[in-house]
Amino acid sequence: MGGNAGLAKMATGYFESIEVDADGVFTGSFGILSMVTAHYTEDGKLQVDVEQERPDFDDPDAMKIAMESRKRWSGFLDEATGYSAKQRGDKAKEAAKKISKSKSAISMARKFMEVSKSVTDEQKATAEDLISQIEEKLDEGNGTRALSLSEKLNKLFN
Repeated sequence: MGGNAGLAKMATGYFESIEVDADGVFTGSFGILSMVTAHYTEDGKLQVDVEQERPDFDDPDAMKIAMESRKRWSGFLDEATGYSAKQRGDKAKEAAKKISKSKSAISMARKFMEVSKSVTDEQKATAEDLISQIEEKLDEGNGTRALSLSEKLNKLFN
């Protein structure tokens, strides 16, 4: 259970009707957040699933509840991740760039191998092995390692 027990305890300050399973995964709700389920993964990342209702925009009381829901959600994420909303956004952009660069390296390598007459069979085999590893890391959500491998792929043909 580890850090998940602390996460569930923290969640009681932001959500209602908190239930915790044997693994420390909690489920709760508040206002328009009809269900929030969260836990830390084995590699320490926060994994969250949220179901959200649409507020009645014409009802001032419903809008107050919606605003309070958003405030609690943001506060929970700030505390659970240790990052502000801006920092979380920056990290998401950084992760997306790593993924994009890795996918681009794969495309460029495949195109280069297709059109170049100077690529040896050994280089092609090495490239395909690296591409396989990059794709595996992308599937795992490990953009940092995928980017590192894609840099090796780029150097292979330079």
